Amino acid sequence: MTYFVTDENAEKRLQVAVVQAPNEIAVLTDGLQRLALVFATREVHAPFFESMFKVLRGANTDECDDLTHHLVQFLDSSEVNQRTDDDKTLILATRLTGTENEQVAL
Repeated sequence: MTYFVTDENAEKRLQVAVVQAPNEIAVLTDGLQRLALVFATREVHAPFFESMFKVLRGANTDECDDLTHHLVQFLDSSEVNQRTDDDKTLILATRLTGTENEQVAL
């Protein structure tokens, strides 16, 4: 079941946790939940994200268009489409601490 933050009773369903600022973050639509989340433990399915963040960590801002193209291809692949018939939006961002790399976000 999907609940929206614009629902009248959203505050009753909203869950908030205060955590230290993450170095990496992913925002996804419900179409990717079955691929990206482990419902039993309420955690992310790490293998879904590991390879994507690895590439993102090593990229620079000049590569964003190419990386976005590859992400679109992945989200529209037959393997992904077989597991979901809903919208599929994924936003990935990482904050790098080294001076050699720039922040990259897709």
